[in-house]
Amino acid sequence: MGAPSIPPLVLASASPRRLDLLRQVGLEPAEIDPADIDETPGPGEAPRGYALRMAKAKLAAVACRHPGAVVLAADSVVVCGRRILPKAETEQEARACLKLLSGRRHRVLGGIAVGRPDGTVRARLVETVVRFKRLETAELDDYLRCGEWRGKAGGYAIQGRAARFIAFVSGSYSNVVGLPLFETMALLKAAQ
Repeated sequence: MGAPSIPPLVLASASPRRLDLLRQVGLEPAEIDPADIDETPGPGEAPRGYALRMAKAKLAAVACRHPGAVVLAADSVVVCGRRILPKAETEQEARACLKLLSGRRHRVLGGIAVGRPDGTVRARLVETVVRFKRLETAELDDYLRCGEWRGKAGGYAIQGRAARFIAFVSGSYSNVVGLPLFETMALLKAAQ
C-alpha cells in the first residue's frame, strides 16, 4: 500500500501578500481561487465576529468549487476602538485612516478558515496590537504619494514604507501583513 495522498491546497484569496507568506513557509497552493463576496459589515456587527464571518464566507464560496481539496480562506480587519477601518481605495480614505491611527494603538484581526475535503471547517481569530507613532503632515503626504496604501485594510502596509511609522507590535507580525502563519500552519496540519 502506498502512502495516503495529501489533498491539494486551494488559497481562497487574490492577495499577493498571503501567497508570499505561504511560500515563505514552503507551501505552494495547487490553485488560487479568490472568493468574490460582499464584504460589507452588518449593522452593529462586532469586529471580531465580522473577521471570522468573512473568513468562513470566503471559504464557503470557494470550497464548493473544489471538492477533494483543502481550502484556506482569510480576512484581515483593522480596528480602531470598535470601528472597522476600510480597505482604502481613495487617497481621501487612506488619509482619514492614517490620521485616525496616528499616535494610537489599534488592533489587526485575522480571521482564518480551513475546510477539509469531508466538509469539516476549522476557524481561528488572531489579534495583533499595533501602535503608530504620531504622524507629521509631511510624512503622511509622502506615504500617500507612494500609493502602497491602495486596497490595504486601514490604509497601510506594515511590510512596506509604513514600517517606519510602527512604534510597537504585540502578537503576530505576519497577521498584520495578511496571514497569521503560526495559526494557519496549525489549522492546515489539523486538516490533513
